[in-house]
Amino acid sequence: MLRRLYDWTMAKAAHPKAEWWLAAIAFIESSFFPIPPHPLLGLMCLAEPKKGVRFALIATFASVLGGLFGYAIGYFLYASVGATLIQVLGLSESFPKAACYLREYDVEVILIAGATPVPFKLLTITAGFIEMALIPFVLASLVGRGLTFMSVGVLFQLFGAPIKAMIDKHLGKLTALFAVLLVGGFVVIALAGGDAKQSNEKCEQAVAAVPA
Repeated sequence: MLRRLYDWTMAKAAHPKAEWWLAAIAFIESSFFPIPPHPLLGLMCLAEPKKGVRFALIATFASVLGGLFGYAIGYFLYASVGATLIQVLGLSESFPKAACYLREYDVEVILIAGATPVPFKLLTITAGFIEMALIPFVLASLVGRGLTFMSVGVLFQLFGAPIKAMIDKHLGKLTALFAVLLVGGFVVIALAGGDAKQSNEKCEQAVAAVPA
């Protein structure tokens, strides 16, 4: 299924309305879609390097809007929709940790997550669930998402073809690596917040407030 979703996403790079597809995928990836928009963004930047900044901005703003949708799911519909999404996406074990770090470190988590493989959808739904202040959430999302999409655009402009070939050949392995880095992302967040032991103690209390 992962391969089919990836191939479907890649096909949109050659679509006449590729920019709309980029915006749509960036939007839904922030709340429930499992495939990130980065590969599509990279191919579009590779095809039209002069529009790289434009494509990155489209992805950024669409992702932040999608993040607001994810936030709304967590805030208003967690019991009826959010919990199911978290389970279907295989993020049930990560949800309490995300709630913990968002409660303790607030915008720092959103900013750091922009440079790690922590799924943005996990943070948007969780941020709504814990009722994180909306304006700091939006501003941190703009900075974090903007940095990651701009970085992807530059990388693909410079090394687009080799990176695309590697993803095509090693999608399964890269997915496994993503899972490993996901755990590492939370470690980075914890260490950035201060002493690891102190962070864990704080998180125990925060996790205890999250329903099973």
